[in-house]
Amino acid sequence: MSRAALLVLADGRFPAGGHAHSGGAEPAVTAGRIKDAATLEHFCRGRLHTAGLVAAGLAAAAAAGCDPLLLDDAADARTPVPALRQIARRLGRQMMRAARATWPGAELDALAAARPRGAHQPVVLGLAARSAGLTPLDAAYAVAYENISGPATAAVRLLSLDPFDATAVLARLAADLDQVAEAGAEAARRVATEGTDVLPAASAPLLDITAEQHAAWPVRLFAS
Repeated sequence: MSRAALLVLADGRFPAGGHAHSGGAEPAVTAGRIKDAATLEHFCRGRLHTAGLVAAGLAAAAAAGCDPLLLDDAADARTPVPALRQIARRLGRQMMRAARATWPGAELDALAAARPRGAHQPVVLGLAARSAGLTPLDAAYAVAYENISGPATAAVRLLSLDPFDATAVLARLAADLDQVAEAGAEAARRVATEGTDVLPAASAPLLDITAEQHAAWPVRLFAS
């Protein structure tokens, strides 16, 4: 294992398509729920402990060698909104392209063949981490960080927020990030003996509602 692979996987410049998505920040800015660094931090903390926690469990389980098709079904069950399912699979398809070019492997090829329209992004990310020789905890960290770094980066563009302030938000969430990554990895350790029902299933109804509304906007800066 080379821990340097984690830096590549978590790098915002990794060509996995995340730059085109705001993680719900765009509708939150429009509704006035994100208007400065303080409200961005509140939004990111909530997202981290809901969508981020679910993603961390799925990614860690995939990195641990659990059946990715079962995990993809589990991701579907935890994503009740059609708009978010579509986004997750679109991001998964792009992540798959990047992962197969960077860390080619039979497991990635098999999932790509089984899910030609894309598997859920956290599952693909976890399998990419496994192909790169990373641990389930590494995968959980990478996907949890992506869940908050995306909205923070989007807020800089949407609000002309000072990038230093946005980065400070991410730094202040470090303890929360540790907690979520460790919880996701712990749940993943139990999947082999207890099944996918033990994975986190936290919900964020407001993110679900605004995702559907955002998908219908005729003009938008981000795809989600």
